[in-house]
Order: sequence, then structure tokens, then C-alpha cells
Amino acid sequence: MPRFLEQTTTTLRRLAPDTFTLWLLGTIALASLLPCSGPTAVALGKITSVAIGLLFFLHGAKLSREAMVEGLTHWRLHLLVLASTFVMFPLLGLVMKPLSGTVLQPELYVGILFLCTLPSTVQSSIAFTSVARGNVAAAVCSASASNFVGIFVTPLLVGTLIARGAAGGSQLDAILTIVEQLLLPFLAGQFVRPWIGAWVDRHKPMLKIVDQGSILLVVYTAFSESVNEGLWHKLSLSALVTLGLVCGAMLAVALLLAAWTSRRLGFSKEDEITIVFCGSKKSLASGVPMAKVLFAPSALGMVILPVMLFHQIQLMVCAILAARWARRPG
Repeated sequence: MPRFLEQTTTTLRRLAPDTFTLWLLGTIALASLLPCSGPTAVALGKITSVAIGLLFFLHGAKLSREAMVEGLTHWRLHLLVLASTFVMFPLLGLVMKPLSGTVLQPELYVGILFLCTLPSTVQSSIAFTSVARGNVAAAVCSASASNFVGIFVTPLLVGTLIARGAAGGSQLDAILTIVEQLLLPFLAGQFVRPWIGAWVDRHKPMLKIVDQGSILLVVYTAFSESVNEGLWHKLSLSALVTLGLVCGAMLAVALLLAAWTSRRLGFSKEDEITIVFCGSKKSLASGVPMAKVLFAPSALGMVILPVMLFHQIQLMVCAILAARWARRPG
């Protein structure tokens, strides 16, 4: 009986929302009760842009070139992860088009399509791969490459898949904006890594604060704008539950396809774990800043809502998978 209680407690802990998710929920509640507007919203928008630039600068300074080179030998693995992230997911989003206007509100379907265009996560993909005793070096390379490629591919996919809801302008304009606000700070961080990389590595909590703080700022300003536009009059509780079920189904399909494909292609168990975690996850840290660049402020709330729900679901499910794989023999 004590063992049963211990296992039940462990399972409940894995399913419980993490601290950052609680902060996200608190930010949404704050934006719902006290939305910013006028000059305050303009000022917060400028602060948010600076915070996002700093975020990508620190990510560039943190990324180890040695880890990238070490993992590059697994090119078949990386191609499969990129194909899962930028081909399989967008196709999955297109397959769900009949849900728009029936099961899902059209604005939420736009958010689903945007979710499907995003790169993989970095920190959690590597962490789960490490816990599950997968190929960590390949996970570092795949997740990092996915985020770098996403800076260019995500705006192209958004322009191709999403007919309306974007902030306007051509795909080239969107790419140039992404390059200016995200890629240039990232490359600047890579350039100065030889001088500040060790300092950044020693102060990872600072990067976490900038990472999560910039996301919370974007969420607050986005939901403030959406609340002012009548978000909660358009979105019901049943719509939120339905969206959660759709996100869960998408994750299940991605996990099963990644595992099945990696086995069919003869990858080792360690490589399979890396492919499953890197190829099935979507980045909240990259997605929220990109949404701010690619979409009009009034559309942001609905667009990033699927990303936030998918983020929490993938953390809970992948934590359980990682613990299960960690217990395998050998």
C-alpha cells in the first residue's frame, strides 16, 4: 500500500502544472482583470521588443558550437527531426482544416496552424532526452538547428498556410522583421560568445528570468489587447476544453509517428528517444516572440492560446515518457 501511494503521488507530481505555467495563468488573469491600453500598452510593447531581442542575444551567447559540431554526424536523425517539425506538423494542421468553423473557432484554428509551423523546444527536449538516457549530443544539435531554421522557415510557412490573421505585408517583409528582431541579436550573441559565453553559462538563472519574463510580457500585452477586443465574450469554456483535446490528439499523433518512423529506419533506442522528444515538441519560447512579430496585436491572444496549451500538455506527457524510458534495463 505505501508503494502504491508513492507511485500515485509521483504520477500526480508529473501531471501538476509547473511554476511557469502557473505564472502564465496568473498573467492571463491579470490581463483579463486589468488590461493595459493607450500609452501604457505602447510603452509595454517597446519594452517587450527589447526584452525579446535580449532573450535571443543570450540564447546565441549560450549555444555551444562544440555541441553543434559533435551532433552534426547524425545527419539522418536531424533530417528526420526537421521533417517532423516543419513538414509533418504543417500537414497535420492542414488535415484539421474541417475543424475550423465547426469544432474550433476560425481564430483558434489559425493558432493551431501557427503552432504547427513552430520549431522544437531546446531546454526541455534536451532535459527529457537526458533523463530518458537518449542521445543528448544529437538532441542539443537537433533542437538548436530546429530553432535556427525556424527563424526563416516559420514566417514562410505562416505566409503559406495562414490566409488571414497575419499582421500584413509580404513573406519577405515578415522574414526581414524576424531577421531584424530575432536573428541579428542571436548572431550577435554567437559572435561575442568567446568573451561572454563562460559568464552566461555561470548565470543560467539570469537567462531563465529573461526567457520567461519576455514571454510573460508578450502574453500580458497580447491578452490585454484581446480582452479589450472582447476575447472572453468570443471564447467559451467548452471551446477551451475542445482546444485542449485537439492539442492532445496532435501530440499523440506526433509522438506515435516519430517513434514508428525511427524504428522503421533502424535507429537505435537512444536515437529514437531523441527523435521522439525533439520531433514532437513545439517551442513556447520562440513561438510567442514570433507571434508578436507576425500577427496583428488584436489577433495575438487567440493565436498564442493553442501554443500555451500544447506547451503544458507536452511537458506532462513527455515527463511521463522520459521517466518510463529511464527505467529500461541496461
